[in-house]
Amino acid sequence: MTCLHADGVTVRRVGRAVVDDLSMTVDGGQFVALLGPNGAGKSTLLTCLAGLAAPDDGRILLDGRALAAIGLRALARRRAFLPQAPRAEWPISVERLVALGLTPHLPAFGGLSQDMMTHVAQMLEQVDLVPQRDQPATTLSGGELARAMLARAMVGDPDILLADEPLAGLDPRHALDSIARLRSLANGGMLVIASVHDLTLAARYATHVAVMHKGRLVAFGETATTLTAPLLRDVFGVKACVQDAGKITAVVDFMAA
Repeated sequence: MTCLHADGVTVRRVGRAVVDDLSMTVDGGQFVALLGPNGAGKSTLLTCLAGLAAPDDGRILLDGRALAAIGLRALARRRAFLPQAPRAEWPISVERLVALGLTPHLPAFGGLSQDMMTHVAQMLEQVDLVPQRDQPATTLSGGELARAMLARAMVGDPDILLADEPLAGLDPRHALDSIARLRSLANGGMLVIASVHDLTLAARYATHVAVMHKGRLVAFGETATTLTAPLLRDVFGVKACVQDAGKITAVVDFMAA
């Protein structure tokens, strides 16, 4: 089973710890919603967990091996990373954009196999982009591009999916579809870690929540027992009402404290 372990991870920017002595162990089959106010360090942590930046102190292990000791190509096969506010720089088709997620799996010579192209088509269907498959990616709306990038991250069937605000810019139906798909991937054994700002959706679909505040991990555990009104008050400074956390009927409401 996949196991990702952060041990005393610290990242400094201009002398300030934006991630501060953070330790956490997460496993395959978990959907971890990474919560916290703006500037809490969520994006920086995800970048480190993806192996795209090294912490100043501490270490990150994947199945007992340091990320730095795993070759970039081997790591790319095992984990996918969806950055915040992704952009399409070239007018390639949406189909081709999604297919780029298979790059680490391509042989030294030759292109995509028929099985790979079938899998790309399935991903386009899952994210409701079949009509846009031949459309230049640079012409997509923000929400359509977010869905295309999520499909690109999923198409390689990684062991780990790290997503930074994957629901940003999505309309309600596609936000529900996307977060339900993330939970489905976790149910299938994948480790999914995603920063989420919609607390109700996190309460409904995440198996676990990891809550950051001022660079520190202030809470981590199963959603049903960890996501509480006192925690949200302390972290976000709001008066919250949390009902049925960990269930599909969950609702999180809040107002200024």
